[in-house]
Amino acid sequence: MNIDLDDIELLATVDRQAEAVTTLLTTIASDYAPATLAAGMGVEGMVLTDIIMRNKLPIEIFSLDTGRLPAETYDLMQRLKRHYGLTLKIFFPRHDLVESYVREHGINAFYESVELRKACCHARKVEPLKRALAGKKAWITGMRAEQSETRTELPVQFYDAANGLEKFNPLVGWTEAEVWTYVKTRDVPYSRLHDKGYPSIGCAPCTRAVAPGEHVRSGRWWWEDPSGKECGIHVIPVAVNAA
Repeated sequence: MNIDLDDIELLATVDRQAEAVTTLLTTIASDYAPATLAAGMGVEGMVLTDIIMRNKLPIEIFSLDTGRLPAETYDLMQRLKRHYGLTLKIFFPRHDLVESYVREHGINAFYESVELRKACCHARKVEPLKRALAGKKAWITGMRAEQSETRTELPVQFYDAANGLEKFNPLVGWTEAEVWTYVKTRDVPYSRLHDKGYPSIGCAPCTRAVAPGEHVRSGRWWWEDPSGKECGIHVIPVAVNAA
């Protein structure tokens, strides 16, 4: 994304937002310990990772290795270790669930129906996430409201009843330009897929590059209706009061 790093107003806005997010994360670390950040290796997760590491906040950072990730994602995981000294806590799918799915439906059955795609996501993402969140009081994500139709009413904070903890979305009001301004002005590591036209990053067979002007989430499960493009990890509340 082309960013004007000489835009004084944009730079000032990002500085203010970063300070507000730092304050929020500090509060989460203090009042909702143990807290954890789900870093999906997209650029938003890298912004939050940078703020946590820069401020030495006691917040765990984890990622899910679905077994179908692109090579660039693994490369970024290693660069995070070199850049921050950060060793991510990685959660893997249960082999028995993945093996059962593949035996019954086929290795790429997720292309055949929404139900089969969600079943694959459940085995590779939802079930490992349950283990990642076990015992935690707060779950932090990099979701933003403008990312998709399903996230337009996303609050900063709400109680996630499915997982029994508070869920925080500190970047909910940030624009794509603001995210990239933070990254570029602070030398934050990010996936090389972003430079190849991938604004949103997931499993390799379910993610493609997008054309200029396409929505940022149009490359995720591009064969499906955009109104339902979630993997089951993020259950978006219909009506909640943001904290």
